[in-house]
Amino acid sequence: MTTGSAFTDGELCLLITPKGRQHLVTLSAGRLFQSDKGTLDHDAIIGSPEGSTVTTSKGSALTALRPRLADYVLRMKRGAAVMYPKDTGPLITWADIAPGCTVVEAGTGSGALTLALSRAVGESGRVVSVERRDDHAKHASRLIAGFAGGIPGNVELRIGDVEPVIAHEEPDRIVLDVPEPWHSIGPAAEHLAGGGTIASYLPTVPQVETLREELDTARVFTEVETFEILMRTWTFEGRSVRPDHRMIGHTGFITVARKRLG
Repeated sequence: MTTGSAFTDGELCLLITPKGRQHLVTLSAGRLFQSDKGTLDHDAIIGSPEGSTVTTSKGSALTALRPRLADYVLRMKRGAAVMYPKDTGPLITWADIAPGCTVVEAGTGSGALTLALSRAVGESGRVVSVERRDDHAKHASRLIAGFAGGIPGNVELRIGDVEPVIAHEEPDRIVLDVPEPWHSIGPAAEHLAGGGTIASYLPTVPQVETLREELDTARVFTEVETFEILMRTWTFEGRSVRPDHRMIGHTGFITVARKRLG
């Protein structure tokens, strides 16, 4: 959908109050949005251009915008835990995931990272996302389609173990968002393209230690790095400029490595 174009029936809309509170709604003709700020007909939004100001029954002015991927990820009804947007960007950057890449993802989860990977590889790339749990796979499929208007053409969702998929696809990049990613290191060492990158996301130090040991044992990975991303917002109130008292601290460790040949 083109930025600034008119909202349509069935589309996602982010309603923002003057104080910055956000409400994510799916527009449906004839329905009402209800909050402590009053009610608002969805029909008042449908047909209006993105960025419009709409007024509730209590006279509260709301700004209507399409949600960014980060907005959607933080507000969607999750099944499995999702990777925070603050971690998604660095993982995609350090794993060098770019248009045209074939990426195998282990752990579709709620589909948040799958959506980001789909954008990163572009129309010329592919994302093969594998989920072991059938319930998570079904939920992820709904959430991905809910944001993208359907499953993107460059995304394949599969159920099962990822190791046979790595062997079959021989991908350019591998992304592991699973509790025991070390089980995939052997297949990655054999089937990942030369110069290709493997990236993992883990919450605890013991998990990272086991992964790093497996990467060292494989003897084909170089430029191995582990890091975390901390995010602190700032408040601007006139001449008072200060860091917020609360911040998004540790959420997970990102580990990246590249495969060398010979």
